[in-house]
Amino acid sequence: MLIYGAGGHAKVVLSILSACGEQISGMFDDNWQNGRGAGRQTARAYDPMFMPSEQLIVAIGNNLDRRRVVGVVKHSFGLAIHPTAVIESSVRVGAGVVIVHNAVVQADCCLGNHVIINTAAIVDHECVIGDFAHIGPGAVLCGGVCVGEYTLVGAGSVVLPGICIGRECVIGAGSVVVRDMPDFTKVAGNPAKVIHYT
Repeated sequence: MLIYGAGGHAKVVLSILSACGEQISGMFDDNWQNGRGAGRQTARAYDPMFMPSEQLIVAIGNNLDRRRVVGVVKHSFGLAIHPTAVIESSVRVGAGVVIVHNAVVQADCCLGNHVIINTAAIVDHECVIGDFAHIGPGAVLCGGVCVGEYTLVGAGSVVLPGICIGRECVIGAGSVVVRDMPDFTKVAGNPAKVIHYT
């Protein structure tokens, strides 16, 4: 497996892949000149001809940066799912998904491409998570929640059943979302309210 990224999220992805018994064949990073790397890996500039048959994980926490990198990568994408994560068998998982330690994803959920379900997050039944979304550590999505593309649901947030959150939203840490949220909004609080339109 190859990793693109060398920051904190890459360290988590390395931990996941190590726990799965995956061999890391190389690491790419845009700042490779600074000697960046994670674990024992040294990063290099992305090279589509380096081990072209190996799968790759884009290990970048920022949703828009992850999308940008995915747009230039020529390798196929793998999955990084920690063995302590509980993923019900009916869950549909897109390419490049990262599911971190102790996360739970329940029946009939659909995770888009390059989604991150972070440490101990809970995604209950029939949730739909759009491409490049990030569900933060300890966040709870109750049943039937929809999260739009590129949206960040902050650490410790709770989203009540059936709520729809638009694309490119930011849900502040610890928020309780009790109503639908439109695209391109930043929300925070209990109950969560729109604090900014992007």
